[in-house]
Amino acid sequence: MVSRQERQAVTERRREAMAVLAMASGADLMQLWNEAGLPDEAETLRGPETGLVTVRGRMGGGGAPFNFGEATVTRATVKLPGGEVGHAYALGREKMKVRVAALIDALRQDPDLEARIEEKILAPLRARRIEADATRRAETAATKVDFFTMVRGED
Repeated sequence: MVSRQERQAVTERRREAMAVLAMASGADLMQLWNEAGLPDEAETLRGPETGLVTVRGRMGGGGAPFNFGEATVTRATVKLPGGEVGHAYALGREKMKVRVAALIDALRQDPDLEARIEEKILAPLRARRIEADATRRAETAATKVDFFTMVRGED
């Protein structure tokens, strides 16, 4: 029997992996997917389909919630021949990216494939994300202006 902590750990790993896939560029994900050589036989249960979601915001992070606008989201659900079901959602309209993310979600449920997916797809995507964040920080830091005020003695 699987304990509650083990189920929670599996859920957290799955959530983190899906976040990595959702934030990845479609080109990067498709390149790594093609190089990994994973099985892609799956029945499409839903989508990939594109729609809108309402984005909510709060002033100052703690104010009353308000409807900020809408965002385009694509979702897909697939079922593998072994019965594993995978789901994926991502901002934007990249249907192939979302279908592949759903396939990866389903394939990760097989313990034999989980380590391979981690090594061939998720780890490189994390590394690319860290690199892109570092580049963005460096570009932003280059535009930083330090303001200072000199205090006069008679004030």
